[in-house]
Amino acid sequence: MRSGVGKLRLIDFDQVTLSSLNRHAVATREDVGTPKATCLEKHFKQILPEADLEAVVEMYTAEREEELLGGPVRPDFVIDAIDNIDTKVALVAACHRRGLPVLSVAGAGAKADPTRLKFVDVSESSVDPLARALRQKLRKQYDIPGGIPVLLSTEKPRCKLVSLTDMEAGNPLDYQIVPNFRVRTIPVLGTTPALFGMAAAGYVLCALAGGSHAIEGEPIIRLSGAQYERALERLRERERSRYGSDDGVAVDLDDITFLLREVWRGFSARAADRVVAPGGDKGLMRATAHLTFTRWDASRPATADNLVLLTSAEADAHDDLAAAPGGAAGGALATLRAAEPEYVSRVEAILDRVRRELFY
Repeated sequence: MRSGVGKLRLIDFDQVTLSSLNRHAVATREDVGTPKATCLEKHFKQILPEADLEAVVEMYTAEREEELLGGPVRPDFVIDAIDNIDTKVALVAACHRRGLPVLSVAGAGAKADPTRLKFVDVSESSVDPLARALRQKLRKQYDIPGGIPVLLSTEKPRCKLVSLTDMEAGNPLDYQIVPNFRVRTIPVLGTTPALFGMAAAGYVLCALAGGSHAIEGEPIIRLSGAQYERALERLRERERSRYGSDDGVAVDLDDITFLLREVWRGFSARAADRVVAPGGDKGLMRATAHLTFTRWDASRPATADNLVLLTSAEADAHDDLAAAPGGAAGGALATLRAAEPEYVSRVEAILDRVRRELFY
């Protein structure tokens, strides 16, 4: 609301309880017993009375998809903050099928370190139990391998679910809000859910702003020093092979580290979806021996804003195109742009980001 959002639909079947006051961002004692959706609606109206707010006090289900996600006005963005895995998967899959931008928020329970929050692709979500279950079910039930952004914490859970023996009631099902929902609870540090919420809101606001404002997030991958050193050496070898010397290499190891991890994220520029294959390391570690940097525009030196990461075979094909008659003078990029406009636009947008961040 404070950032200019004028229309918001809040969907939640749950109520504010005494136990949830330690982590609810705006609820007070007088809100106990009221629906969480209407509690937020009341708070947001105090911030922006003119806003179009809709509090829907019900649980999202696949059967209610059309009524909650459809309608004459298409949602600009959906935030999934559900902690029940089956409902969570149904919502994310529905958004994917409808082409609705969605951010899925993983578990905040048993987490405390605010510096460990990451935005990752769902295919990389191996460090958070809820996000890992989301990844597995999306792939198995809906054939969705990736392409869904997830907000998670890379911190290992500091404690486990409260055991049934520690619960006071004789019948554990007395703790079950609705059938098939988790009975046991997990401790939550009061500040952590608010951190997740603010991070998710920031992500969505920047996405709605569009263009260079969108947040990609720091990569979750961990590459070794040897991988960066080898990437720089492969670039120098390619320059010597193609141009007779490596004098045109205008990057150092720090530049290669930035490019390999943060810009290209260990993926070939032709990997448009940047999805980690099932059975891999889920983004924590990534093989890079098959990748190499090469000049995007052969007529310019190998500066950080003119280097593209490709597989060795892709780099050879790219360089061969530049070596064709007229290629080095810019004809190669013109040919490539005519044949693959989306690919060229995507790469040049990434290189523009490098220019902005490195002040070229």
